[in-house]
Amino acid sequence: MAVEERDKYTGYFTTGHEWNGIKELNTPVPRAVYFFLLIAFIFSVGYWVLMPAWPLGLSYTKGLLGLDQRNIVRDSLKRAALGRSAWTKQIDAKSYQEIQADPALMNIVRQTGRTLFGDNCAMCHGLNAQGGHGFPNLTTTSWLWGGDPDSIAETIRVGINSPNPDSRASQMPAFGRDQILQPPDVDKVVAFVRSLSNPSTAKTAKPGDVDAGKEIFAANCTACHGEDAKGKSDTGAPNLTDKFWIYGGDAQTITNTLWSGRQGHMPSWEGRLTPLDRKILALYLFDQRMPTP
Repeated sequence: MAVEERDKYTGYFTTGHEWNGIKELNTPVPRAVYFFLLIAFIFSVGYWVLMPAWPLGLSYTKGLLGLDQRNIVRDSLKRAALGRSAWTKQIDAKSYQEIQADPALMNIVRQTGRTLFGDNCAMCHGLNAQGGHGFPNLTTTSWLWGGDPDSIAETIRVGINSPNPDSRASQMPAFGRDQILQPPDVDKVVAFVRSLSNPSTAKTAKPGDVDAGKEIFAANCTACHGEDAKGKSDTGAPNLTDKFWIYGGDAQTITNTLWSGRQGHMPSWEGRLTPLDRKILALYLFDQRMPTP
């Protein structure tokens, strides 16, 4: 029978295993480990008895406490709705002007509207609502279909070129592709349109192009954009005299627009957002506007 060897430094016996001169000690498991394992076992048994825990085919053990996360969430939503009802009823009942005149309600509109916008609109218009290529900047007063709260709410409801039967509808014709205008005439209109928002471009245009483009514009574009080129909210035609462009205001982009046309799309939110949500969003967006340069 082998004689057990005791380590002279720790006082523990060795197991008899040795690797490269390193001997394995037969160190006992600390009592604290057994204590915590026992506590964990008792807790587990208690949890299994008190809480929903074990699957039983189509059901599960309910636990003595009878807790149900579905009921907890449902009750939480009910409490939240009750807490919101104090101000939701006011916003629902009051006019836009009355809400705008109430600082407390407008503070709620800004907070709730920011969340609604981030969850539903930011993907296209950006978190700051300043749009991007092909998507309008919503922080300006240059709105295609009107920028008052009523018009904004209606646009949110029906969308633009959407399947909604009441959808707002507009389309920029393809003047070049469909041969409504010849290429030289397209260039002249581009020169004129650029000069509307940036008069300095007239100095670099070909002599006579701006004046000729103005005449072509009057004959082909004023029906939608107006004689002053400031757009019409009833047709969804943009203002061409400010510095806000949906697709870009450089010569090449305007040429592409005139040549191939444009037809934007905005979904109808009538089936996803409640009338209250749309009202809050309209007020929120109206509140975000900044002066048009």
